[in-house]
Amino acid sequence: MAVEVTGTLMNYFFHCKRQCYLHGNKLNLEDNSELVQIGKAQHEARALDGNSEIEIEHIKLDKLTKEYLTEIKKSDADVEAAKWQTLYYLKILKEKGIVRKGKIEFLEKNKTAKKTIIVELGEKEETELNRYMGEIQKLIEGDEIPSRLDKAQCKKCAYYEYCYIS
Repeated sequence: MAVEVTGTLMNYFFHCKRQCYLHGNKLNLEDNSELVQIGKAQHEARALDGNSEIEIEHIKLDKLTKEYLTEIKKSDADVEAAKWQTLYYLKILKEKGIVRKGKIEFLEKNKTAKKTIIVELGEKEETELNRYMGEIQKLIEGDEIPSRLDKAQCKKCAYYEYCYIS
């Protein structure tokens, strides 16, 4: 049975292959993470302002306008992961006849001078997305758990205890 790739898996694939593998194999430790809870609270606060998520099949979009699909991230700690997650959402929308540009808004700036970046789904990006989707399926269906990263970012991860304490 083929794994259904999601935006979260696409993000995790770029952020940490181990996290992608574990989440894709239904090991969800995010409910115990304070940082994940903060992100959820920020999403809920926006919903109260009338900016609620839009759910289409297996994807949840933060905001959709005539011009943009907007993805809102707590921080710019992993811009590349956010970019490919947004491109994945643009691909799903395009398959449904909805063509938009992507806008990623970062609530907290860490490493970049930009608070907002714009991405567009071109032929090249779509080809790469298809390749990444295949790689994600192969990773998740594989028998080997990828190695942990051993980076500073790991201390803030919902899977920290799994990787370092268990």
